[in-house]
Amino acid sequence: MYLTPQRILLAGATGLTGEHLLDRLLNEPTVGCVVAPTRKALAEHPRLQNPIGPLPALLGQLDGEFDTAFCCLGSTLKEAGSEAAFKAIDHDLVIAFARRARELGARHLLVISSLGANPDSSIFYLKVKGEMEASLRAQGWPQLTLARPAQLLGPRMEVRPMERLTAPLSYLLPGKYRGIAACTLARALWRLALEEGEGTRVVESDELRRLGK
Repeated sequence: MYLTPQRILLAGATGLTGEHLLDRLLNEPTVGCVVAPTRKALAEHPRLQNPIGPLPALLGQLDGEFDTAFCCLGSTLKEAGSEAAFKAIDHDLVIAFARRARELGARHLLVISSLGANPDSSIFYLKVKGEMEASLRAQGWPQLTLARPAQLLGPRMEVRPMERLTAPLSYLLPGKYRGIAACTLARALWRLALEEGEGTRVVESDELRRLGK
């Protein structure tokens, strides 16, 4: 249990889940400061520090000490434009962020991965997510939480036609395959951050939904 207000490092604060998570963190009395680097300025808040610029360039400029780090970074092949660009975001940038967070003292890292993540998958998206998880494990975090949500549900700034078509159906799927609202995932991540433990914990989508109720 923390005796002093936590300092949190958050990547991906402008994303679907990241927005909900940032709002929750800033309203938690146990959080003293959230540092959330973004490309565009966030709404000002007395407990928010918001470095502006591309994340790769900002990582080396981050300083201070942190208790917990959240990584909500994620893209799609269509958004990234190529497999190489996708991997640069969903693997390389995630690993670089995690490495920097560990250098700044964070002991617990919580990362949004994906249902079905597997480095041996024949599906490129799931293969990259699996490789990302493996790379994070290799960093030797005292506490690492890998969240594997099913399809994320909620309004996005960008239009994703396929998600609009499949979202209603995802509510009908069983167990961990059922879609999960981004606000539910954000609540689950915060609850997981409060749990003390050691080593790596993989949390599948059905458990995330339960934790985020």
